Amino acid sequence: MRTCKRYMRLYRVLITQFLKGIMQSKVDFLMGLLGFFFTQFMGIAFLYLVFRQVPSLQGWTLEQLIFIYGFAQIPRGIDHLLTDNIWLIAWRMVLSGDFDRYMLRPMNLFFQVIAEKLQPDALGELLVGGILLVISLQKGIVIVDGVHMVLFFVSVMAGALIYTAIKLFFASLSFWVKISGPFLQTAYEMADFAKYPTEIYHRAIRFVITWIIPFAFVAYLPASFFLKAEVSPGIIGIECIMAVVLFSIAYVVFTIGTRRYESAGN
Repeated sequence: MRTCKRYMRLYRVLITQFLKGIMQSKVDFLMGLLGFFFTQFMGIAFLYLVFRQVPSLQGWTLEQLIFIYGFAQIPRGIDHLLTDNIWLIAWRMVLSGDFDRYMLRPMNLFFQVIAEKLQPDALGELLVGGILLVISLQKGIVIVDGVHMVLFFVSVMAGALIYTAIKLFFASLSFWVKISGPFLQTAYEMADFAKYPTEIYHRAIRFVITWIIPFAFVAYLPASFFLKAEVSPGIIGIECIMAVVLFSIAYVVFTIGTRRYESAGN
């Protein structure tokens, strides 16, 4: 308990210092936020353009796909907000030796990485996702009761953990290959497949995004539970198991990788 309180206090101190830093350049902060917000709406515009030509997609309506798209943005936004610094491990920290500063401090290494910064751009994802969910609720296409409300929050947290686990796993490969950014970028971009029903993809793609790099469990699969009464709540249970297993594997790989870390050479 004392250790938990200590880390919570340290997290508050570190994030406060980071926020003071980014607010020194308010225009840059606002431009980045608006740019990311615009990017999210371009994805929604793409859905509308598709449905001008195709009235339904494998039996899914535009309103349902908007909910799936909005639902997908929430766990992704949470992960983006809290753990975006992991990307730097993949791209440059190991190669440049910047990871040294974490190794020298008497704190958990993973905690230091995620506590060093927040990513304000993620507010665009969270805001767009929230707006789309509200629109879906107003249209009455979402099942709303006590069980679904509780499982919604459980699913969002599990989905965010899956995003973090995938990011941590591929970033940790940099301890062996020095730069794992391209691998992480490729894997992370597969999340876009999960914003649409997996039935529209080839069987091989469905298998990859469901069981190998399981982004289907952060968007389409859990979202279908909130749209269709016949979908079992067990899908949320599988999502939670998937999140715990993936993060455990990623954290073990990260821990082993830090033991192999040799700082920068000449």
